[in-house]
Amino acid sequence: MKTVLITGASSGIGKAFAELFAKNNYRIILASRNEEKLDLIARQLEISYGVSTITIPVDLAQSSGPVLLHERLQELGIQIDVLINNAGIGSFGLLHEMDVSSELEMLQLNVHSLSHLMMLFLPAMVQRGSGHILNVGSTTSFYPCPLSANYSASKAFVLSFTESVANELQGTGVTATALCPGPTGTEFFRTSKMDGQSVANPKGLMSPQAVAEVGYKALMGKRTFVVPGFQNWILTQVPRFFPRKFVTRVTRSVLEQKL
Repeated sequence: MKTVLITGASSGIGKAFAELFAKNNYRIILASRNEEKLDLIARQLEISYGVSTITIPVDLAQSSGPVLLHERLQELGIQIDVLINNAGIGSFGLLHEMDVSSELEMLQLNVHSLSHLMMLFLPAMVQRGSGHILNVGSTTSFYPCPLSANYSASKAFVLSFTESVANELQGTGVTATALCPGPTGTEFFRTSKMDGQSVANPKGLMSPQAVAEVGYKALMGKRTFVVPGFQNWILTQVPRFFPRKFVTRVTRSVLEQKL
């Protein structure tokens, strides 16, 4: 039985990925800082799909998080075949008005911990000659995003990093995929304090299940990146045809619009 490790697995896209992999008879490792939610999801997966599920509460917004997670899996003697780097948070507001500690925690989670986990798990995958990694980016991976400057920059890192590593892994039997969803019906807008903005309108949101399904197919199809939804894909292509200053102004105007 193959094993998948999913970070940020307590809700949203991470939870949807857990259900998908459970349907495909993977052993599921759920990692998040919300232990209560993890335990509930684990019980649901075991009842619904009869799969082995292990929960590991860990805070990946702290620099020690990736090592603690890796060491715990080593203690359990568990080999990871698939890593889903889904954990991430956002923020909204002018950078000079943002809380510094919160922004740095976001960068730790979205950038440093994601990269760190890849560096911890990739060597064993390459040595075995098999493995898959999926990193969750965003449509903002493709363009600057005023009022979410650190967040959009962190997701630009995710896409660039994944594409670079995917190239390095050619011929190893290991693949890396970036999943770049647009607005999705998760807790993201609430936790990012963006639930009053027009981009959070439920009518325009993809479901976490639909996003996870696109990501799963891309991962198993060994694609380097994928953007779920045709409209979202179009949005990622627009910046190629307009001056960057224009794109930046438009992005800000969209984020400033209220529901």
